[in-house]
Amino acid sequence: MTTPPKAARFRIRTGTVPIPGNPSRRPAAPDDGFGDEPFPTADQDVLGPAPQTPDAELEAVRAEGLTGRQLRTARRVAMKHGIDAASDHDAVRLLRRRGIDPFRPAAVLQLIERKPAEEAGTPRLPQTVPPPGLPAKPADDAARDAARAREIMDIQRDIVRRRRRNFLMLLARLAVFVFLPTILAGWYYTRIATPLYATKTEFIIQQADAQVGGLGSMFRGTQFATSQDSIAVQGYLQSRDAMLRLDRDLGFKAHYTQAFIDPIQRLDPGASNEAAYRLYQRNVKIGYDPTEGLIKMEVIAADPAVSQSFAEALIGYAEEQVDQLSARLREDQMKGARDSFADAEAKVEAAQQKVLALQERLGVLDPMSESNAVMSQVATFEVELQKKRLELQQLLDNASPNQARVDGAKGDIARLEELIRSLRSQLTEGTASTASLAQVSGQLRIAEAELENRQLMLSQALQQLETARIEANRQVRYLETAVSPVAPDEPTYPRAFENTLLALLIFGGIYLMLSLTASILREQATS
Repeated sequence: MTTPPKAARFRIRTGTVPIPGNPSRRPAAPDDGFGDEPFPTADQDVLGPAPQTPDAELEAVRAEGLTGRQLRTARRVAMKHGIDAASDHDAVRLLRRRGIDPFRPAAVLQLIERKPAEEAGTPRLPQTVPPPGLPAKPADDAARDAARAREIMDIQRDIVRRRRRNFLMLLARLAVFVFLPTILAGWYYTRIATPLYATKTEFIIQQADAQVGGLGSMFRGTQFATSQDSIAVQGYLQSRDAMLRLDRDLGFKAHYTQAFIDPIQRLDPGASNEAAYRLYQRNVKIGYDPTEGLIKMEVIAADPAVSQSFAEALIGYAEEQVDQLSARLREDQMKGARDSFADAEAKVEAAQQKVLALQERLGVLDPMSESNAVMSQVATFEVELQKKRLELQQLLDNASPNQARVDGAKGDIARLEELIRSLRSQLTEGTASTASLAQVSGQLRIAEAELENRQLMLSQALQQLETARIEANRQVRYLETAVSPVAPDEPTYPRAFENTLLALLIFGGIYLMLSLTASILREQATS
């Protein structure tokens, strides 16, 4: 039955809603007592608010804050239903206007399952095509729902097919980038790799016991007392110098250039020292344990006897290095004392030469003895002078003294005074060619005082030298082997299972990082 347009609008405004799953079928309106007669105000929009404009609906959709994934899903659902949308938000608006929620596929599936049960009793008769503006017939709705169900099934099959293809591609990538390299690594370790033998040894650097006082006695006998020497020995054994010395003594390069060693571990016959040093770093492993003070060394070679000989040679190099470090330490400690003693000895000798030169130049062996002799002569002559003066006074006391005797006494007195003056001048005044006894005595006293000071400094320098020698002997280090090198009777490397598992983890980690990076970049590019 065809409903007049006004009555249709009236039923829409009175709240009649479409049946879910079939928009054209609506429940019968309740009888209002007026039959089919329309109300006078049926043409007037007096019920319900006016519908929103498309722009307002788009703004409402944008305000929901939908994610990019939801918008892309809405665009795909709109394309499946033949809706031509200008944008993703417009697709959401048009789908909701048709009564389709693009974000609830379960509701769509439920509608499809419920549709055949509702239309089981509906006869399928030929239906005419409704004119434009009229609601669709039930047959058209059933055909549309069937087409929609087929499209959904096609989407589901396409999703399953894509998932299966993605899973197969994932397996292919894992096989190429993870499993195949792991298999190759395991094949190399089990079939191709040359068996290598490792000789392990441990040694420690000890310090000679000494009665050291103060804070130095706190670390005596501990690993802290020799930690610097241990680190220095470790660095020397890992250096190019040790590698070149081992090559000169035992032929390190020649051993690893033998033909039975696999190509990856074999050294080229004309290899440079840098290539040999890289191989040396891989095959000679040295570690220092600071808690115990032990130096642990592992030497790897293709022959157990060669491995043991390499380890023994390196231990000998370490002992020589410890001796050199101790000798350098002793030399540094005694160098200052030796220099001080040599300088003091040279200055004492110079002072002695100065005293001897003064004695030879002045012709005086002992200035004090010479001064005492001169002073004794002066005293004797002064006594004689006093006697002559008394004798002259006695002659002058006579009324008629003998002039000859008076003149003789006066001459004796003058000669004695001149002699005393001459002797005193020797003590205080010198001539142009000779120095006075006072000057000679002063110079000799200064030279002798300097000689005494230099002798005292020489004795102190000698004491310091002996003290430094004792201290240097107390700082002697020596190397003690805790674990002697013994050649193994079974190959130590390669460890096939551990190395293969490690290769699997490494390739898997690299693939995982690359995959995550590619996924993040793809998501950023498509968002």
